Amino acid sequence: QVQLVESGGDLVQPGGSLKLSCVVSVRIFSIYSMGWYRQVPGKQRDLVATITSGLSTNYADSVKGRFTISRDNAKNTLYLQMNNLKPEDTAVYYCNTDPPEFGRFSGVWGQGTQVTVSS
Repeated sequence: QVQLVESGGDLVQPGGSLKLSCVVSVRIFSIYSMGWYRQVPGKQRDLVATITSGLSTNYADSVKGRFTISRDNAKNTLYLQMNNLKPEDTAVYYCNTDPPEFGRFSGVWGQGTQVTVSS
């Protein structure tokens, strides 16, 4: 059964940094394009960054130059390095496939990890 476990969220001051991790329990993690998503209460879940099986990356305009997505296929782990954090980055962050719920990931989301940027 596919599982996603996000971690690394915290309370951080504006301008600070965090690194999120997502351990993915799935066979052959390396074949999946993956993404980080975030959601603020009452709003839809938005795509933040993606990384393909070939390690091509893409970012939402709001995080370009500040966030870096990466993956370690040997550890079945997806990462999001977040620098120069802003209050508007406050959200619950989730990982999933790109597009979300692809194939065996259908209906599967983790618990997310809370990132709060505040002074």
